[in-house]
Amino acid sequence: MKMKLGDLATYINGYPFKPQDRGKKGLPIIRIQDLSGNSYDLGFYDGTYPEKIEINNGDVLISWSASLGIYIWNRGKALLNQHIFKVVFDKKTISKDYFVYAVRYALNSMASKTHGATMKHIIKQDFDETEIPYPSLEEQTHIANILLQIEHIIEQRTKQLSALNDLIKSRFVEMFGDIIHNDKCWPKYQFDSITTSRLGKMLDAKKQTGKHSFPYLANCNVQWFHFDMNELKEMDFDEKDRREFELREGDLLVCEGGEIGRCAVWHNEIQPCYYQKAIHRVRCNLKVILPDYLSWWFRICCENNAFQDVVGAKATIAHLPGEKLKKLQVITPHLDKQRVFVNCLAQIDKTKSAIQKSLEETQLLFDSLMQTYFG
Repeated sequence: MKMKLGDLATYINGYPFKPQDRGKKGLPIIRIQDLSGNSYDLGFYDGTYPEKIEINNGDVLISWSASLGIYIWNRGKALLNQHIFKVVFDKKTISKDYFVYAVRYALNSMASKTHGATMKHIIKQDFDETEIPYPSLEEQTHIANILLQIEHIIEQRTKQLSALNDLIKSRFVEMFGDIIHNDKCWPKYQFDSITTSRLGKMLDAKKQTGKHSFPYLANCNVQWFHFDMNELKEMDFDEKDRREFELREGDLLVCEGGEIGRCAVWHNEIQPCYYQKAIHRVRCNLKVILPDYLSWWFRICCENNAFQDVVGAKATIAHLPGEKLKKLQVITPHLDKQRVFVNCLAQIDKTKSAIQKSLEETQLLFDSLMQTYFG
């Protein structure tokens, strides 16, 4: 049995607060970015307001414009801004947790029905007409409990990975000190004096299915310290390009655009593999600097905004062209110290790999069950 969302509950839209309504005292005004975790300038309202836009812990909220999502609010009394629905369960009996999972799945298909040239949004009629499975309350509770347990495991695995990254960072600081201010007075080298770098190949979209087609890494495939190998694209690389742009063990891939410094060390995940123009391939002089140390140097610098002067404080899109990369001043501890750190890193990475594998398998299970229950 299925039920239309409009027949399950009432959806109250938030209030169109004006910029001048936002102050520094009163109740927080919750916008879409405050739900998605991208807000850094929370505003407050100190005045009268319609009772229906007040939200409290446990309320279910749905953002229907710009960014589609469903959330259970847990940050105390607040006021709801426009483009967000508060769900009032006043029509049919339904498990709140089940409803959240079902709507989360449905939002993916709703995305294809969004309207608007610049700010995408869901038409209320489309939203109300969207159907979700509506089994017995007992079955709803059973499904929600299974998904909650799996999500709890995913959350714990994610926390474990974060804790191990924190452990690596602590070890890095313990061994090398404050590398931003170089409080241990390590030698400093210009980047191009201890590495060679090469920007990737500008790809020709017309050559995607040729007989010399091979997988390549795009900017989005390079994550901090690992590669997202899902859905790699392929492109033609002739013999000359293959010699010039093929990746090999120990190459450090640094993103040219986006999050400055985001990088990972290539460990022959697949062979052969190549890389596109938006990535710098860096090869280290192993008598001076090790790629795994350098990757963490980038991470620490990035977290401390040390590249701000490089990309420009007013840059709208962070960008690290080759000429600026080559002029970076790299704090370079003695090689024996770097080796100790890299050996420690290798031991921790073994644990991280096992946890990452478990996380991916659990996520696949979750996705599969979401498809089974709601697809």
